[in-house]
Amino acid sequence: MTGTGGLRAAFRKASGPRAASTVLGPHAARRAEGPRAALRRASAPRTRRLTLALIAAALLAGCATGTTEAAPDSAATPDAPPASTSTVAPPDPSRAPSGRTPEGTLLVADFGSDTVTFVDPGRDGSGKGGAPIASVKVGTAPYGLVVGEDGRAWVATAEGVAVVDTQQRTRLALIPYETESGPVTTGEYRGGGMGIALAPDGSHVYVGVNVPGEDGTVEVIDTATREVTGTAPVGMRPFDVDVSPDGREVYATDHDSFDVTAVDADTLKTRRMEVAPYGTEGGLGSWLKPHYAVVRPGDGKLLLPFEGERLAVLDPRTGKVTIERMTANTHQHGAALAPDGTLLVVGTGPIGSDDEEPSLTVRAPDGTERVVPLEGPHEDVAVSADGRTAYVTGGFTRDGYWNGITVVDLDDEKSEPVRLTAGNRPLGIAVL
Repeated sequence: MTGTGGLRAAFRKASGPRAASTVLGPHAARRAEGPRAALRRASAPRTRRLTLALIAAALLAGCATGTTEAAPDSAATPDAPPASTSTVAPPDPSRAPSGRTPEGTLLVADFGSDTVTFVDPGRDGSGKGGAPIASVKVGTAPYGLVVGEDGRAWVATAEGVAVVDTQQRTRLALIPYETESGPVTTGEYRGGGMGIALAPDGSHVYVGVNVPGEDGTVEVIDTATREVTGTAPVGMRPFDVDVSPDGREVYATDHDSFDVTAVDADTLKTRRMEVAPYGTEGGLGSWLKPHYAVVRPGDGKLLLPFEGERLAVLDPRTGKVTIERMTANTHQHGAALAPDGTLLVVGTGPIGSDDEEPSLTVRAPDGTERVVPLEGPHEDVAVSADGRTAYVTGGFTRDGYWNGITVVDLDDEKSEPVRLTAGNRPLGIAVL
């Protein structure tokens, strides 16, 4: 992906030290060209050749350089994951509590081993001395997960949504999808559940189901009956699912269609809102797509980070997008909000020669940022209940992942991140 860093540099130059916010309507990204689009015009032949080469290499572009898993239409087998850069740490049964799982334990979705792993976060949650304590089989290639106040975890796998009793560390059920998403496989482009969220009152779970090469769905599960009660059409590859603070709307972040789909929780009516601060040029071959979002409790707006450069703030009532400047200059995935409104964003690493390495952006409510360097790509992030510690999974959806969690002290800027070996290509994470 040569040239991407130059585009980022042009954005930084155009933005200046304090970039002014811009407001884009749901389709304005195609009409209002920024610095990246201007540079694309100036080097159109090279850009087109690059885009064609990317599409030829992978019909559905992923999120970093170095494709190691087949896209759905490829003749290659999508089931063989790339070699890990670290060993898998097996759970230590002697460390597992004999009774209920302690508060503050971490739960990660092991994309590489069809399990969820319970992890002791170490002394004072710092990662020091921590280790995996138990694993539970949940289903093929688990992706996202969410935990309710009742202690049940809901895990999106390729086969269905697994229900796990996190107190007793056992699987209670596997709820199959209503959506037909093809054969059950593993790999980045597998069909089945991706993003998942819980209604504020705990009555329903909403899971984004990927249908390879086509638009996906959001399926609604009644948590009492453990049955699918409704399905709503959304965009392509629903990476993330979120719920409005009042529970009235569900939001699917549609990676491959450059948009967010709002789903009415009662009627299941939908509306699509484009979120493409760099435009949609390149289509499936583009790297500049939405991945994860968080809903800001105060105003219900969605925060979607892009490339360590732009934070897209989507107002779901109007469909308008306001752009704010970010500073990490790296490809970004997972996001979470701390109790005080601090935004945490995972930087997975460079996709261009001038891009920065993996990081965790710690963005205060006033927009000031601290960028914490990380060792190797990471995928998702969760924050402790007191807001003092961030836990970043090393699984990553593409090449270069490692089997562990990086622990970041959010209070002490001078402290070094702690690497905690745990899980097998861990993606989704929650703090119990």
